[in-house]
Amino acid sequence: MKATAGARGLWRRVTEPGQWPRRRLVGESGLALVLALLAAGLEDFSGAGWPRTAAVAIAVAALSLLRRALPTPVLLATGALSGASAGGVLLLLPVAWSAGRRIDGVVRALAAFTASGVLCVGLSLIESPPTPSTLVLTTLFFLVSVVVPGLASRYWSQRRTLLRALQERNTQLLRERQMIAGQARMRERQRIAQDMHDSLGHQLALIAVHTGALEVDRELTGRQREAVGVLREASVAAMHELREVVGILKDGGAQEDPTAQAASRVVAGIEALVDSAAAAGTPVRLERSGQPRPLAPAADHAAYRIAQEGLTNAYKHAPGAPITVSLRYEPDSLVVEVANGPVPGEGGPWPGAVSGGQGLVGLRERARLVGGMVHAGPVDDGGFRLAGVLPYGTGEARETTFGDATDDFRQQIGAEAPGDGGPVIDWSDPHEEFKNIMGATKRNNGCLVGCGVGVLILVGLVVALVFGAGKLLDEIDEAMIDPSVYASVNVGDPEEQVREKLPSGKSFLTVDAKRQAPAEPPGAGCLTLLSTDSSKGLSTDTVYRFCFKGGKLIEKREFDVKN
Repeated sequence: MKATAGARGLWRRVTEPGQWPRRRLVGESGLALVLALLAAGLEDFSGAGWPRTAAVAIAVAALSLLRRALPTPVLLATGALSGASAGGVLLLLPVAWSAGRRIDGVVRALAAFTASGVLCVGLSLIESPPTPSTLVLTTLFFLVSVVVPGLASRYWSQRRTLLRALQERNTQLLRERQMIAGQARMRERQRIAQDMHDSLGHQLALIAVHTGALEVDRELTGRQREAVGVLREASVAAMHELREVVGILKDGGAQEDPTAQAASRVVAGIEALVDSAAAAGTPVRLERSGQPRPLAPAADHAAYRIAQEGLTNAYKHAPGAPITVSLRYEPDSLVVEVANGPVPGEGGPWPGAVSGGQGLVGLRERARLVGGMVHAGPVDDGGFRLAGVLPYGTGEARETTFGDATDDFRQQIGAEAPGDGGPVIDWSDPHEEFKNIMGATKRNNGCLVGCGVGVLILVGLVVALVFGAGKLLDEIDEAMIDPSVYASVNVGDPEEQVREKLPSGKSFLTVDAKRQAPAEPPGAGCLTLLSTDSSKGLSTDTVYRFCFKGGKLIEKREFDVKN
C-alpha cells in the first residue's frame, strides 16, 4: 500500500499542470531533444553499439524532462549515467543547476550531491584500474561540472528568497508606520477640533448673542440696526463654518464634494459676499465677463475663499477704499480678482485689525492642490490686488508628502506597496532592522548558512581547479613526446643520450598503453610514451616504446591502442 501511494504521489508531481505550462513544455522538449542527440553522437563516436547508444539517448531525454519535478532522484541517476557512459556527461550541468535550486535543506542537498559524486566517480573507475591521479581528476571534473553549477543555482535562488523576504518585511513596516501616522494625525485633529470648539465657539456665540440683543435696541437708527444685523449674520455663519471644520477634523477627511459644501461657499456665493459688504457700507462692486463654466468642487470652493479673503483683507487694511471683485471666465481657467484702491484721506488699517499672515499661504495651497495659482501684491495707484487662476479641469494636483522621498524603498519593490504617497516615519536603526528580518523566519537563517557554505566550497573548488590544472600539465609533460623526437632517436644510440631527449614516462596517462603494449624483449627495460599527434581520432592513441639493454637502445616501436 505504501509503495502504491508513493508511486501515485510521484505521478502527481510529474503530471501536475503547474509543472508544464506551454512555454516551458516547448523549451524543455527542445532541450531534451538536443541533449539526446548530442549524447547519441558521443556514444557513437566512442564506438558503442546502437542499442547502447539508443538507451543512453532515451535516458538523457527522460532525465532532462524530469529534472524539475524530481530533482534528487534525477541527480542521482545522472551521476550514475555519466559515470557509465560518455553521453551522460552532457546532462550534468543542467541537472545540477535545477537540483541546486529545488532540493530543500542544506543537509539533504549536500547528501544528494555527495551520493551523485560517488556514483559518477565510482562507475567511471570500474573499467580502468584506479590511480591517485585518475581519482583526483575525475573528482575535480565532477566538482566543476556539478557542484559549482549547483552552488551557483542555490545561491541565486536563496538570494531571491532573501530579497523577497526583505520586500515583504519592508511592506509590512510601511503599512504599520502608515497606521501609526494615521492614528497620530487623528489624535491631533481631535485635539485641534476640541480647542477650536472650546475657544472660538464660545467667543462667536457671545458675539451672536450680544449683536442679537443690540439689534432690537430702540435707540439705534435704521442704518445702525442694519449694520448690527450684518454682524449678527456674519457671526452665525462663522459658527456654522466652525462646526463644519470641527466635524471635518474629527472625521479625518475633507469634504470637497458639492453635497458636503454649503451652497453659498462656491462661486455662486460670491455675489452674496459682495451684497453683504455693500450692506455694511463698503463701496464694492462685482464684475463678470466670459461664459460661465462649471468647476471641480475643490476649485469652486477655492474661488469662493479667494474672494472672501480678498474682501476681508480690504476691510482690515484699507477701510473705506473702493473694492472691485472680478470673475473672468477665460478659455482654460477662471480668474478671481479682488482689487482695492488706495485708502482715502489719512485713513489706515483698523486699530483692532489682526493678521496672522496665514491667509495668503492657505489660499496658495488651495490653488496648488487644484492645479492653479494665486498672486497678491500692490498696484501702481497705491491699492492692492489679489488674484487666483483656477483651471476648469476635474483632476487635482498630486499632493507632495514625505512618503514621496526619492530614497523610499517602495520605489524598488513596485507599486503594490501600501500607502503609496502616504506619510512614513523615520527609519529605525538599520542593524536592528536587519536582525529583525533575519530572525523573522527560520528559512532566512538557512539562506545565510547556505550562502556561507557555498562561498567556502566555491573557494575550495577554485583552489582545487588551479592545483588540478597544474598537475594535469605536469602529467602531460611526463607522458607525451612529439613525433619528431621519436624520429630523431636511432637504435644503437647510448641509453643516456636517448633518455636526455625523452621525459620520464611516470604518469597515469601511460597506464592503459603499457597494459595493451606488445611483449617486451627479454632482459630489456622499456619506456612507454604517448604521441602528441591526434590525427587518428580521440578513440585511438599513438604509443612510442623505447627498450634499452646493455646501455644501448635495442628497440624503438610505434603502435596504436584503443581508449
